Amino acid sequence: MSDKKGSSSQAGSSKGRQGDKAGAGRGANAGQRGKKTHPTARDTALDVLTAVEQEGAYSNLLLNGALQKSGLSGPDAGLATELVYGTISRLNTIDYFLESFVSKGLAKLQPWVRNLLRLSFYQLYYLDRIPAHAAVNEAVNIAKRRGHQGISGMVNGVLRNVLRRKEELILPSDLPAAARISLAYSHPEWLVARWIEQYGEAVAEAICRSNNEPPSVSVRVNRSKISREEMLGIMQGQGLEATPSPVTTDGILVQSGGNMALTEWYSKGLISIQDESSMLVGAAVNAHPGMKVLDCCAAPGGKTCHIAERLEGRGQVIANDIHPHKAKLIADQTQRLGLQIVETMTSDAVTLSEHFAPESFDRILLDAPCSGLGVIRRKPDLKWSKTPGDISEINAIQHALLDAVCGLLKPGGVLVYSTCTIERSENAGMVEAFLQRHPEFSLADDLPEDGDNLREANVREKTGLQILPQDFHSDGFYIARLVKKTSDQTK
Repeated sequence: MSDKKGSSSQAGSSKGRQGDKAGAGRGANAGQRGKKTHPTARDTALDVLTAVEQEGAYSNLLLNGALQKSGLSGPDAGLATELVYGTISRLNTIDYFLESFVSKGLAKLQPWVRNLLRLSFYQLYYLDRIPAHAAVNEAVNIAKRRGHQGISGMVNGVLRNVLRRKEELILPSDLPAAARISLAYSHPEWLVARWIEQYGEAVAEAICRSNNEPPSVSVRVNRSKISREEMLGIMQGQGLEATPSPVTTDGILVQSGGNMALTEWYSKGLISIQDESSMLVGAAVNAHPGMKVLDCCAAPGGKTCHIAERLEGRGQVIANDIHPHKAKLIADQTQRLGLQIVETMTSDAVTLSEHFAPESFDRILLDAPCSGLGVIRRKPDLKWSKTPGDISEINAIQHALLDAVCGLLKPGGVLVYSTCTIERSENAGMVEAFLQRHPEFSLADDLPEDGDNLREANVREKTGLQILPQDFHSDGFYIARLVKKTSDQTK
């Protein structure tokens, strides 16, 4: 939410949960639907939104579990998904408008009541295809089942008042740039201000606008088993609207076809689900058959497997992750894809020099832990959960990781540093500082493979490739190729 309205966690504070009479529930069971009630799409969305606010959990994980538990499918599952992601994406704008309709303020309502109003407002204000009376009636019915007459009456009154005054709900025209963009595209004002400082007002606005658009569905073809042309032919032959990615030669965009992870192509290891920007990282590593490659922070294994697919069965990829359960995810992926040259290990990447001799690898990938601000389109919760302090904290980790692993690279080898964020201190600023500390490294003067379409992103920063979400409708990503100088070059 914007600075003016406070954060979603503040809105769900213990003080706010005590609430006024309209927000009071029925003790410990307040807001819970009856056990015998079959959940509707709106019930399911409400459960997820409330859990996200109260527990700080990721909406995508909660939603997947809730959909499986509810048994919803088809249009109902689609509506629940739309309500969860749409409400979270537009959260501070929704709260900005709703605040004037709730006499004692949103913060004094119980979380489930507040989120019921939010998802209902989202339907009334942003979705044209849902009849207003259906949205209001369903909200009132949910309030009756979960609360009492006072709550259902308040919900009914608020939403009908919203309908009456809908045309009046316009943002002020005289807001400063950061506040205007924050409310128009529903991003935290501190974050918008930061992007304006780094990229300028027009680009910052384009970032926020793009973050609210649905993500593309893209798959990576396992080139060790099938060519992209063959895979496209198979998909199109089965009636899918599939086109080659304009960003990467290993990618396919699928405009229709449902969940690609449920297809036979996926189970047989012909494809993997991966964003186009993320595919560019494996291309940037540019590993050749016979090389030894280290992926320092490898889970869940998409980039690891992409590198291995390109090695044509010759060479070795060491895939490390700090978490044992995540290392298992990597192993599962390599097995599905039929990649025998990947070895998984569990270690803190800072200590990798204790496991390997200096100059052991031809290529190193450090896909560093980051703020994730390039994938807000896929994980809208991120923009509300992150703070400026989080970015400063992650900067220290990135700094330490770069210094820890760079000595493991052979002279003449390439270290690829990548993140899924658009924050300069984590990206170009981090690499520039590294190059100052390590004169034995230099920035590669060539673009990653598939780089012909990336010229604009390449000139955005003097150091590395900075892709923004609006560039190709793919994730915001940063990629830098760092070459370790040979002894002749350092003389």
